[in-house]
Amino acid sequence: MSAHIANGMFGAVVIDPPDLPPVDRSYVLVQSELYLGPQRGAVDADGLRTEQPDAVLFNGYANQYDHDPLTARVGERVRIWVLDAGPNRAAAFHVVGGQFDTVYAEGAYRLGPDTGVGGSQALALGPSQGGFVELSFPEAGHYPFVSHSMIDAERGAHGIITVTG
Repeated sequence: MSAHIANGMFGAVVIDPPDLPPVDRSYVLVQSELYLGPQRGAVDADGLRTEQPDAVLFNGYANQYDHDPLTARVGERVRIWVLDAGPNRAAAFHVVGGQFDTVYAEGAYRLGPDTGVGGSQALALGPSQGGFVELSFPEAGHYPFVSHSMIDAERGAHGIITVTG
């Protein structure tokens, strides 16, 4: 089964919770692992078995959001849905310089939009789990996002949110 998932047998389905308020921007990121086998061959079964992916990706491509960043404007409310497709590694989605005021995982709010207190730095997900975070950016700049399992960020699970004034 893990080889099927490692070869791409996954996808995201977003089901909004009841009464989900609108936001200015919404993105979906699917984190997955890539275990390269021989050209035109099957997945690297040994790498899969020992949990040594060649790359960890958002939406199928390593580093794509470095070259084609997500965008927002100062003060806009941004919702980022995240799915950890696995097949094996946990995800810890983090926006460097950002503070999540809403965290929703596996069908429940962990941090609510209307409490006015608290904040979160990461959305922790196990394989096949999903959720979303919300935040606003107080100033323009380039805000990196990563899987905070840093070895996975170094394998490609990172990108940039470009925020303009």
